[in-house]
Amino acid sequence: MSSGEQIPPWLQEQVGRLQQLQQNLQSIMAQKQHLEAEQLETERALDTLKKASDNDAVYKVAGSILVKSTKVTLVSELEERKELANTRLTVLAKQESRLKENLKEAETKIREMLRGPPAAPGGQKTDTPK
Repeated sequence: MSSGEQIPPWLQEQVGRLQQLQQNLQSIMAQKQHLEAEQLETERALDTLKKASDNDAVYKVAGSILVKSTKVTLVSELEERKELANTRLTVLAKQESRLKENLKEAETKIREMLRGPPAAPGGQKTDTPK
């Protein structure tokens, strides 16, 4: 396509769809990365907490303050948080996979559209007979 030609509406629509899919994928990947970091932090906290004795004073962050708690309570809360993060990561991984498939399909469709104009309806030739 030369620079003087305008992009046809059908191609603009497909390119817009492709861009939207790319943005969605970036968003999913950012959420996934954030969750993975949160999960790693939770696992480290659990490891540290499990090394503490049952009689040690333990605290949890509540906003900008620390609140005294029990080891059993905190272990339970952290394991629940870890399980929730695992579930959310599974969902995000499925969404990521689906979006990647949709992106491939959209890219293929655009490539096919750019290869050339569609054939005339009914397979008839468009030039005049001699």
